[in-house]
Amino acid sequence: MRVGILGLGEAGALYATGFAEHGWSVAGYDPGDVPTPPGVLRAGGVAEAVAGADLVLGLTGAVAAAAVAAEAAPHLRAGAVFADMNAGAPDLKRTIDGVVAEGGRAVFADVSVIGSVPTYRHRTALVASGRGASTVAEHFGALGATVEDLGAEPGAASARKLLRSLFMKGLGAVIAQTVEAGRAAGDEEWVRRQITQELTDGEATLERLYAGTFKHGRRRAVEVAAAADLMVDLGLDAALAQAISGLHARAARPDGLRAAPLVTQELLTAYEGLPTANIGDARDRLGLLDSGIRPLWSGARAVGRALTVLTRAGDNRAIHEALRIAAPGDLLVVNGEGDTSRALIGELIAERAQARGVVGMVLDGAARDVEVLEEIGFPVWARAVTPAGPYKDGPGRVNVAVAVGGVVCGPGDLVVADGDGVAVLPAEEAESALVAARAVEADEARRRAGIRAAARAADAPAKGARAADASPAAATSPKGTPPADTSPSDTSPADAPAGEAA
Repeated sequence: MRVGILGLGEAGALYATGFAEHGWSVAGYDPGDVPTPPGVLRAGGVAEAVAGADLVLGLTGAVAAAAVAAEAAPHLRAGAVFADMNAGAPDLKRTIDGVVAEGGRAVFADVSVIGSVPTYRHRTALVASGRGASTVAEHFGALGATVEDLGAEPGAASARKLLRSLFMKGLGAVIAQTVEAGRAAGDEEWVRRQITQELTDGEATLERLYAGTFKHGRRRAVEVAAAADLMVDLGLDAALAQAISGLHARAARPDGLRAAPLVTQELLTAYEGLPTANIGDARDRLGLLDSGIRPLWSGARAVGRALTVLTRAGDNRAIHEALRIAAPGDLLVVNGEGDTSRALIGELIAERAQARGVVGMVLDGAARDVEVLEEIGFPVWARAVTPAGPYKDGPGRVNVAVAVGGVVCGPGDLVVADGDGVAVLPAEEAESALVAARAVEADEARRRAGIRAAARAADAPAKGARAADASPAAATSPKGTPPADTSPSDTSPADAPAGEAA
């Protein structure tokens, strides 16, 4: 039996070793610089890893799961089972099922890990659903794992996993926050003893949950955000799950749980190049400014952390105050009350902003000096352009929640702007929204490739027919009279128009 493993991180390496120990031929692929487990053939790519495999395990993380499945699907052999073992939302599992089923050869299994893989290795309990669930139960059962086959559609196992995640990841988040608070208060040892007394396995469990929250914070934030969505679907309040997701996202930052912006430079970089249209689709078309606020020059694009300004119509005193505290990566978001009679900013303010590292401005108001803004490459989105200058009297406010283009933007929120317009994402949702937006982007790319391939296939016979109509025999034969005979030596398969059968 042969198994292909996509992702050789901690869990992937342990499963690869377990299958190898039980006599399976194991091929694994991981683009990262991670070690290859003993007895495992390191494949050079996804196609090589899955070629000829009876079972393929997807262990890449939810962010890349759909894209990796799409890359693997054309190379799966007939009858193979593609088991996605990433902790993702039920909708993601159903999407991957569609990708795998598209080829009509392999079957999909939604597999969720219920337990600690570092502790139980390949014998960790599993829950499975989908058409390939029974095969997964058979193979992992032979390795000593307990597998519950739900006999349901893809997404059922994932939902079961997320219900458990509410407790496990929530407990880890509570422990992390409590230990951090105890450390800050000088009572860490006392706090640890209090928690230890409440946990059956004592200090070992406490340390595993505490350290794991920081080590795996980003992945767990996505997982618990999906659990929060499930809570909403169940008609329950999701505030706790959303807070747990946010705490895990913060724990993954270099600053950990210390006070620091939720929207990090790493997150800003991750959003670069991601279209606002994809972001809007991923967030149910919410958080998009109205179309009256437009880029002032073609090609303008910016991704930044919101530095918010509330000002009186036609007055820019508060903008000057904001620039005094602006930091690299900030993007000014200004509520100018929608007034278009006077420009709130021009070339001089733009030059000052660039010198402070400000990446752009979004104005619910007007601007001027458009040609210079384009020349210096400073992106601005505004409701209008006017040569009339602003007042400088105030009043105004900086770093308060503002309403711009029909959307509320808070200090520190993520702002993405391009030729289509502007998207605002609450800081606490930016991490999870990135996963959803990337999935939309990958799905559109796959569908676009399919449309183009179908168009090329449809166009080929038409080109062949036009070539045949233009042949000398067709052009000179009278209507209703067959063209002159052509001997086989006159036309060979190699000379047939592209797309025609030889």
